[in-house]
Amino acid sequence: MPHSVDAAEALAWLALPPEQTEGFIWLHLNLSQASTERWIREHLSLPEAFHESLHQASRSSRVEQEGDALLAVMNDVLFEFSFEATDISTLWVSLESRLVVSARTRPLRSIDRLRDAVKKGEILRSPVDLMVRLLSLQVKVLEQIVRDAVIEVDNIEDRLLAERLQNRRVNLGALRRVMVRLQRLLAPEPAALFRLLNKPPHWVAEQDVVDLRQSTEEFAAVLNDMSALQERIKLLQEEIAARINEQDNRSLFVLTVVTVLALPFNIIAGLLGMNVGGIPLAQHAHGFWIVVAIVAVFTATVAFFALKRWRS
Repeated sequence: MPHSVDAAEALAWLALPPEQTEGFIWLHLNLSQASTERWIREHLSLPEAFHESLHQASRSSRVEQEGDALLAVMNDVLFEFSFEATDISTLWVSLESRLVVSARTRPLRSIDRLRDAVKKGEILRSPVDLMVRLLSLQVKVLEQIVRDAVIEVDNIEDRLLAERLQNRRVNLGALRRVMVRLQRLLAPEPAALFRLLNKPPHWVAEQDVVDLRQSTEEFAAVLNDMSALQERIKLLQEEIAARINEQDNRSLFVLTVVTVLALPFNIIAGLLGMNVGGIPLAQHAHGFWIVVAIVAVFTATVAFFALKRWRS
């Protein structure tokens, strides 16, 4: 039955010979505390690659074998995820036959759900089983994110088709940024796990390999769904951009037509308004109405050709 231990109890258990112990220890550490990394170096014999990965700029998901240990760099959404690209952070994991160390700088949803489940009595038979459960929880979290994103995209698409779309390009842009960032960070994970499954460490049980392969396939499937959603968002953005461009062109055409319609009046008014001698119809009794008729004829002619072109 799983139970909580403090740091001293964990170190005392690890100091015992393997034949005198059963199960394994899971240490979940918070790297936001400055003393955590120093404590890991002083008390735990983890591969140097684990410590190096904590300071690497690249945070893409990967799983590597270092001697008898497995090192994983995984990405997960924050506990308070709000569809922002910054709501994604990294989890570092080291797995050995008797010890699992997970470390993070910010609260993450999947690993915290797994920790709560273990506190409530869920049994993990091996370190790899812990990884399998973590991947399964990640799949559930990603599926929920995809479902929520699909609902938002459906609403935007309905508004677009109903010609009631207002200020929705920003929403799509934010959704697409989140999907792209998740895809970029998580896409290498299934490939790395499949490579590991071809030659796992000797202490990994056959059943764990089978379960890990199944979880990896489920993870790859949800990534494919995420990729399809990205493509749908991209096409929707292109359609919205095309409609906005069409509206802008229509507005520009209307403005051009209005300018052209006013052109005859401006030209004739400018000519007749010059303070020089010899202006025609200046002394005619009906001169004003004749000029109005001329302007109206010119304007009607221009309007006829403009409207004819618009309708065609």
